[in-house]
Formats: sequence, structure tokens, C-alpha cells
Amino acid sequence: MQKLQRKLCAPRELVSGEFEIAGEIFPVRHLSGDFFKVMQLDSVLGLIVGDIAGKGLSAGIWQAHLMGLIQRAARKHSAPADAVADVNRELCQDQDERPLMALFFARLDPQCNDLIYCNAGLPAPLLLRQNKTVDRLEAGGPMLGAMPQAAFQSGKVRLNPGDMLIAYSDGVTECRNSQDEEFEIARLSAAAGAVSGASANQALFSTLAAVLDFADACPPGDDLTLLVVRRRGTTMKESPHSRSKHFSASRVRPTSPLRQKKADRKETIPYN
Repeated sequence: MQKLQRKLCAPRELVSGEFEIAGEIFPVRHLSGDFFKVMQLDSVLGLIVGDIAGKGLSAGIWQAHLMGLIQRAARKHSAPADAVADVNRELCQDQDERPLMALFFARLDPQCNDLIYCNAGLPAPLLLRQNKTVDRLEAGGPMLGAMPQAAFQSGKVRLNPGDMLIAYSDGVTECRNSQDEEFEIARLSAAAGAVSGASANQALFSTLAAVLDFADACPPGDDLTLLVVRRRGTTMKESPHSRSKHFSASRVRPTSPLRQKKADRKETIPYN
């Protein structure tokens, strides 16, 4: 089952034009209730981060079904808010004991560098700008599975050279240390900002390491999931793989899971 989950969440690292994307899940149990997905939607990329209420088997068994609902809706609707609303209606029609789900869904256009998104119940993703400001992507609606007629909105941002998007589950910012302090958004912003010039994959694992270092001897109480999207800066060297502006499976390079410890609102969350 764990191998199936990892396969459903592939690819874990890819390059598309000027964009690098990397994602990873650090589960607290054998099965995770968190998931992410990057998929091709015609000329754009679909980005998904989800958090199913509960942990372990109870949440994990829903994952394939819910990811199927999301991918069908993403191909049916061009507006992320419409796709998310469709998933919510489908989920609410299920007469069985359905789970609640938080979901961030976005469409990234590598040609015009625009990101159109809908955030339903997850902590607002952070867009760390090269000029050291931070935008929080808050447009969206409530968690899915509770209200069939819930309303959702799409938001739109443009990713400039050097900008980096961090989408994450609440297990990241709610991770606690021995003093019962939470990692919180300010620490997440600072940890990601400290490696803002690095690749998306390096930023991902450096940020996850910062969360686990903060927790120290306290095991995380919830799954940790991060999805990092970085637009290369104009001065950064490009790899040969970055020159094509189209998604290609041949450029997908899987990464190892991290198993060891070691609308939009402008925020004044500094990072150095």
C-alpha cells in the first residue's frame, strides 16, 4: 500500500521550462493521509496538495479514490475553483462515511508564468518573492466533503524570476518541539528563504530538515508534506533539461523519501 501511495504521488521532481518542482511526504505512520501530484493538463501543469482528515489506514484507503476525483475534475474544468467545487459535490454525494479533505489545486502556465489556484482548507501557501516579500495564497473556500453547495474562488499570481512557492500541509507549521511551541509560518518562511537561491529539491529537503531539527526529540504528530515550485532566476545556470518548455517524463527524476531527522495578501513576514 505504501508503494502504491508513492506511485500515485509521482513525479517527485521535475523541470518544465524555467520552473523546477519538487515534492515530498514525511508520514508519521506507515500510510499517509497527505498527498501531492503534478500532472500535465494540455499546455499547463496541474499542482495538487491534499490532506485527508485522519491518519494511517483510515485516511490512506481514500487516497486513490480522491486523487481520481481531483484529476478528472482538473481535466474537465479550466478554472481551479470550478474543479474544486466539482470534487466537493462528488464527495458530498457519497452516502458512506466520507472523509473531510483539505485541498490546494493550481494550474501553472510555464509560457506566461501565471499560477491560477484555489485553496480549500489548507494553510495558505507562501509565495516567497525575490525582493524578500511574501504573498499568502488565500483565495479558495472551505474544506471539502461537508457542504455540497460550498462556494469557491480562484486566485491568480505571476511567478517572477527567483520567486518560490511553498505549498504545505498543516503538519508542517503545527509541528511541535519539547517546549510545546509550534513551527509556525514565520519559521517556515525563514527556513525556505534561507535557501531561496537553491534548487527546488534542495529547498524542499532543507526546509523539511529545519522542521525536524525544530522538533528535535519530539516525533511529528501529523504527516509533513511540502511542494516547492521555483522559477529560476535570470542569473542562475540552466541545466540542459531546462531548455524545453514542455513537460516530459524523461526529465522526471525521482528523489528518495526523507526518512531521517537531519484573494492574495501581501504579508510582512521577513526572511533572510
